[in-house]
Amino acid sequence: MSRFFAGFTSAGTNLRCFRPLWRWGVTRRPSRREGYTLDLDSTRLLHEDGHPEGVEVGYTRLGLRPCLHPLLAVLAEPRMVAQLWLRAGGAHGGNNVTAFFLDLWAQRPRHVRLRAVRADSGFCVPELLTVWEHLHLPYIVVAKLTEPIQSLIRHEVVWTPTAVAGTDVAQREYRAMGWPQSRRLILIRHRTAERPEAGGKKLLEVPGYLFQALVTSWPSTVPPLAVWRDYNGRADCENVIKELQQGFALPTLCLRSFWATEAALALATLPYNLTVLFQRHLGWHTKGTIHSLRFWLFVTPGLIAHPAGTTTIKLAVPPRERDWWSRLWEKILCPFPNCNAVENRPVFAG
Repeated sequence: MSRFFAGFTSAGTNLRCFRPLWRWGVTRRPSRREGYTLDLDSTRLLHEDGHPEGVEVGYTRLGLRPCLHPLLAVLAEPRMVAQLWLRAGGAHGGNNVTAFFLDLWAQRPRHVRLRAVRADSGFCVPELLTVWEHLHLPYIVVAKLTEPIQSLIRHEVVWTPTAVAGTDVAQREYRAMGWPQSRRLILIRHRTAERPEAGGKKLLEVPGYLFQALVTSWPSTVPPLAVWRDYNGRADCENVIKELQQGFALPTLCLRSFWATEAALALATLPYNLTVLFQRHLGWHTKGTIHSLRFWLFVTPGLIAHPAGTTTIKLAVPPRERDWWSRLWEKILCPFPNCNAVENRPVFAG
């Protein structure tokens, strides 16, 4: 394995290997009339040993720690990873995000249409916003609560109550420094007394509230509350990252070479996509975790035999699970897609 990963020595080497594999997985998603939602995010992988290439001190939830800072793109509806690039731990949020998206866009299968892209504040980069507008791709991105936006919150906007108790919204055209034109800015205010669980930032000058700011290209005919609710769906991207870390050991994959580490992370992410495609083939609407798949399927002991010249797989399946396994194999071996979904675990009578 060390020799294998030592062969990844540059970005070009990694892209030549993994681009076709990312595309292969996404190509197997069917076309959707409404299109797919693309969620862009980054995460921090902690590594206390600061000697491998790319492990640098960066800001994490635990404060400043040695880490790696990968970028991820996730198709929201199937919860499938569409691409992963690695960055050094000290890279700022907007580093290389435009190139990351453009490479993903160029490799996107044409039948996989995007209805919108959602991203956190690290992707609120003027060049990237301009790219999305040029492509006529609707977007919702978190805006950083800079001093000018905080001034708007304190003095200039008129808040409108919403159907969500404790949440008010405001909107206006806003042009930040470096933007070529004004863009639609949506501000959300949550009263902490009524919505302590809400996300957002506190402002010392406005106690008792949490604030969020979103930049969007959705037209004014789309209400601010609808934009905010659409963006909230991006939270499921965090569940994908959590499963990659807990089920596929992403935080433990760190090699001496930076590009070898990126290759190891990408290679560990691809089996996650295979489990997504596998569950879709079985007709499962509720996605199971890798731990469930291991328990019910992957750790089932068995052997391959050849009685009378016929290749046979013999599995050690308890009698009460055999009916479920029979239907499972029927579904797996069927060459045609059908509606005969199989339960994602055995159902025991009585």
